[in-house]
Amino acid sequence: MENNLPISGSASLALDFHEILMSSAFFSSGLDKTVVCYDLFYRPAPETGGFCIMAGLEQIVKNILNFKPSESDLEWLRQKGVSSEFIDFLKNFKFSCDIYSVPEGTPVFRGEPIIMVKGPAAEAKRIESLLISAVGKQTLIATKANRLARAAHGRKVVECGAKRESGFDASLYASRAAYIGGCCGTTNTAAAKEFNIPLYGNMTNSWIQMFDNELDAFCAYARAYPDDCVLLIDTYDVLNSGIKNAIEAFRREILPKGKRPKAVRIDSGDLAYLSKRVRRILNDEGFPDCDIIVSNALDEHIIKDMLQNGARVDCFMVGSRLISSSSAPSLPIVYKLVAVENNGRLVPKIKISENVSKITNPGAKTFWRFFDRETGKAIADLLSLEHEIINEKEPYELFDPDFVWKRKIVQNFVARKMLVPIFKKGELVYTLPNASEVRAYCADQIDSLWEEVLRFENPHKYYVDLSQELWDLKRSLISKYSGVKFAD
Repeated sequence: MENNLPISGSASLALDFHEILMSSAFFSSGLDKTVVCYDLFYRPAPETGGFCIMAGLEQIVKNILNFKPSESDLEWLRQKGVSSEFIDFLKNFKFSCDIYSVPEGTPVFRGEPIIMVKGPAAEAKRIESLLISAVGKQTLIATKANRLARAAHGRKVVECGAKRESGFDASLYASRAAYIGGCCGTTNTAAAKEFNIPLYGNMTNSWIQMFDNELDAFCAYARAYPDDCVLLIDTYDVLNSGIKNAIEAFRREILPKGKRPKAVRIDSGDLAYLSKRVRRILNDEGFPDCDIIVSNALDEHIIKDMLQNGARVDCFMVGSRLISSSSAPSLPIVYKLVAVENNGRLVPKIKISENVSKITNPGAKTFWRFFDRETGKAIADLLSLEHEIINEKEPYELFDPDFVWKRKIVQNFVARKMLVPIFKKGELVYTLPNASEVRAYCADQIDSLWEEVLRFENPHKYYVDLSQELWDLKRSLISKYSGVKFAD
């Protein structure tokens, strides 16, 4: 599968038209080959959380590899008034930017350059929408999935939102993002095949309604799937008919074959209360190994409350509130110019705003994550200029860029540079890991964060600091363009 775009041709038109207009203007002004540097980052984290799980890199790579416009793309742009000269430029297009990114599955914090793009202005601008659309939505879904998985405390969480995403092609990468974030599998058949994700599925209420009675429906399903028998017990009455008929079907169709039932599912009602009653009945009737699956508009808060109320659940199936990230449907992610080449040197650029959070960090940068050498836990992140090096053998002073008097000297640490090269001069230099590898990496990275940072509500602030050199640069540019002089 080359891309997931619901359009014909290449990925070259997967952008806002203003990106075409600006790229064309760069070309006509002789600025198209001017090297620029852009940062992609988000501002506040969704749902009062402290961080996000980066996802979307695989889609970006595949679409950039398929970014050369087709003849029909070029002809359509010509009809829209794009100049013939720029059309010729696009016809001979070859992507030549450098792209650095954090690996998928990495916990990232507000303001950090998740992706850094360096290259000719006409190219770097044209991939803005491609980057934002891929990272924005998939990061939200991976983050939501991680919250669900943590709320479940080791119990299975299955993504079942294929019907809830806006277009089946979009659901492919949504399912992958959910798996990366911590879901154990998906009901999306195409995604399971494409990304080798564990596949789940069971009956719906309509199966039972096809039969004259519930018991006949259960027995027929058990005969069809004796090795994977999961019965939905809420079509009529969970306690007075559903669980009783399920047990009878198990005894008639599963046990005589020397097999054991897989699970029962509850899709309505008071799930915590019903799961406790059903668990007791299953245990009393000799089926302690039969799992209980629940579904019905679940999210991490409902799961947390259910478990605190003693719910006996082995697996949560989550659809709409996960796959649409309904509580936070968009991520405030931006793509900002931070440097422009002049006489062979990248000159830092800044955007100043009365809103402090919208003042950008200038210059070509990277960022580092400091880990305590003894515990392996993350201490803080540091944004630095690209050329800076962190000496792990010497103490390093971190300071809050908003409250500069808040300082901390760290010792006995490991500093890991978080951005890795993906494309160099337009050539792919990164080997994409498979979804299972990304999922395992994500779990490992989450484990490096303190429990206080992982809280759903009021998480402990995780510091994202600036190096002294970057802070001095930022301050000097603010002074230059605003006229404000800082006291030393």
